[in-house]
Amino acid sequence: MSASTDPLTRLSALWQAPEAPPRWVVWHASEGEVMVFDRELNIPADVDDASLAEVVRRMRAAGAPESDDYPGRPC
Repeated sequence: MSASTDPLTRLSALWQAPEAPPRWVVWHASEGEVMVFDRELNIPADVDDASLAEVVRRMRAAGAPESDDYPGRPC
């Protein structure tokens, strides 16, 4: 068997950055303001205010990344 027995080598892929970044990010845009940001379209996602809290709750439960910095491409 030619597989490496060194655990650091064998498991190093687990902490590498993903090849494709996540499309949706929970963005802390300003003091107390939270948005769902679509990185593919480079705009905040269209989520009505009544549903935003539930959408963010579900994203957090699913492990969606959160950011205080602008999560999109440079404008």
